[in-house]
Amino acid sequence: MAGAPVLELEAAAQALARGAVLAYPAEGVWGLGCLPDDAAAVVRLLAAKRRAPDKGLILIADRAAAFAPYLAPLDEAGRRALEAGAGTTWLAPANLDAPPALRGRHPTQAVRVTRHPVCAALCREVGALVSTSANVEGAAPARTLAEARAAFGDAIDGLAAGALGDAAGPSEIRDLASGRVLRPAAA
Repeated sequence: MAGAPVLELEAAAQALARGAVLAYPAEGVWGLGCLPDDAAAVVRLLAAKRRAPDKGLILIADRAAAFAPYLAPLDEAGRRALEAGAGTTWLAPANLDAPPALRGRHPTQAVRVTRHPVCAALCREVGALVSTSANVEGAAPARTLAEARAAFGDAIDGLAAGALGDAAGPSEIRDLASGRVLRPAAA
């Protein structure tokens, strides 16, 4: 198994626009993503990760406005929380007309505004991205390009070049309505 190629930013963005599933460095672990409106790519991502479709997926973007098609209308406080909470994943009320595979069985959609340079640059090029940790379900998330490549081999289309952020692990998850922490940030 040779493994997927490493792609520079422009090539990675072009691949995503063509329906690719890519691994990329994120804030604390490598992410696995595709365009959220590409149903075939979402199915391939779920199969590569061996993740049940009813669990839902996180979306990332470089700005909260990019989540508008996937969320129910938010009040000003909700929009401010999403923007201010860069690095935090928020569970926000879902737009129930958005692709169901994104939210799974939940009435909420998980979203995170990213400031990670690779993720933010990809999002500036292609819009919001599906972003889940780069690991087969139940395994530890990849912390290096080599681990991401080993986990998926040829099951993904490429890996975006870049360095992992300085977070210790996966992002904190909070409920937007209550502010309650559902998964603390890795220490």
